[in-house]
Amino acid sequence: DLASQFVVIGGHYDHVGYGYTGGSRSNEYGQVHPGADDNASGASGVLLAAEVLSRRFAGSGEPRRSFLFLGFSAEEMGLIGSREYVKASPIDASKITAMLNMDMIGRLRDNKLDVHGTGTAAGFADLLKPMFDASGLTIDPSPGGRGPSDHATFYGGGVPVLHFYTGLHEEYHTPRDTVDLINMEGAVRIVIQIL
Repeated sequence: DLASQFVVIGGHYDHVGYGYTGGSRSNEYGQVHPGADDNASGASGVLLAAEVLSRRFAGSGEPRRSFLFLGFSAEEMGLIGSREYVKASPIDASKITAMLNMDMIGRLRDNKLDVHGTGTAAGFADLLKPMFDASGLTIDPSPGGRGPSDHATFYGGGVPVLHFYTGLHEEYHTPRDTVDLINMEGAVRIVIQIL
């Protein structure tokens, strides 16, 4: 029964605040770190994914897997929110088909998107390749499911994962990670063209 199988789409909504925890540069402590890319972009992507998928499947009547949209707190303090969810989840890991993590999807440059986790399930890479090719994006796939974001806790719990990511930049964990630097059209393309 497909309806009892879940695809989790998530992203963290916390950031480092005034920079005292989570890896800010020491000379910038005490300044607001807006976190526009890390991770307002991913949190917004989760909300957009919920809207897009609910419209896509509304009234279709076809059997579909269920989607669970999650926002995680305390990612910047060590994946605490997602770890606690995986530990106490009301859904057994065997019922979660995949976890899609959006963390830092707001700085699409040169049309390039990194997707980690393509080797976390048998046949995943072959299944994903046609979707990646049709996306119009330059996808850099990576097979591993570990890493410093919430997908890693699901992978550690036996769930196949994908982590969508547009890469590091000079503004990462600084007061300069601001909305004016977000490639909004690129972030929307990532969500719409990958789902």
